Amino acid sequence: MPLNRDIHLRDPFVLPVPAARTYFLFGTTDADPWNAPGTGFDVYTGIDLEHWDGPRPAFRPQPGFWGTRNFWAPESHPYRGRHYLFASFTADGACRATQILAADRPQGPYRVHSAGPVTPRDWECLDGTLHVDADGLPWIVFCHEWVQVHDGEICAVRLSENLTRSLGAPRLLFRASEAPWTRPVSRKGAPPDPADRVTDGPFLHRSADGTLLMLWSSFTDTGYAMGIATSASGRIEGPWRQSPRPLVERDAGHGMIFRAFDGRLLITVHTPNRTPDERPVFHEVKERDGILVLAEP
Repeated sequence: MPLNRDIHLRDPFVLPVPAARTYFLFGTTDADPWNAPGTGFDVYTGIDLEHWDGPRPAFRPQPGFWGTRNFWAPESHPYRGRHYLFASFTADGACRATQILAADRPQGPYRVHSAGPVTPRDWECLDGTLHVDADGLPWIVFCHEWVQVHDGEICAVRLSENLTRSLGAPRLLFRASEAPWTRPVSRKGAPPDPADRVTDGPFLHRSADGTLLMLWSSFTDTGYAMGIATSASGRIEGPWRQSPRPLVERDAGHGMIFRAFDGRLLITVHTPNRTPDERPVFHEVKERDGILVLAEP
């Protein structure tokens, strides 16, 4: 499907609401999400994935909110009658972290919900996503950043059932280097260190045959890319097996998957991976024997 050329947005996330026949499009929407003070998150609404109304404010920090910049990757998840926005923030003197916000409507306005970040306070973390397991218990799946651990990790930790706090110690699910398609990245122009590999944007999907899949992003020979991991046990604990090649491999990534109102299964990614040119793109995918494949080039 074509680029949404009028929408500058990284880390796209689409929430379909069948009762309203409306799609809600979230993402990193600050004009400069890297260096400028954080403004908040906006939301777009549409009925056909081509024409969008917005942007409208979905979250604006209230006075005293701890995060001051790098407002990244919001995801809106319906859970027990409300909508919860998982998003990443940072500030001077604090590690980057995921906080949970909440609203009564998918478009917001979202307000602080969790008692501070739900990722470890002394870890550099980002891109938290919600997973509800087969027992109905909520987890946050997130990235432990390569800038702190070199070989980027994807971890999971149980959440309280009201999503206000984490429970217990995080579990390591896998490291970036376990995927054969990932390549080292460089720090501030220095030659790449073979140990430095990125994990970005995990998103969980249960296929029709019950297979538990995870979309996640890193860098490969052709730039930013998105691959797939499969849980051998069908549970979040894994073990996780990596696809030999990325699903999307040319300067595009940080995606998620959703079911369109016409029944198609779609992924959305941003491309290209440079500011301010990022745009959300949609691709149809098919499930084949528990694996996702692109339905078109």
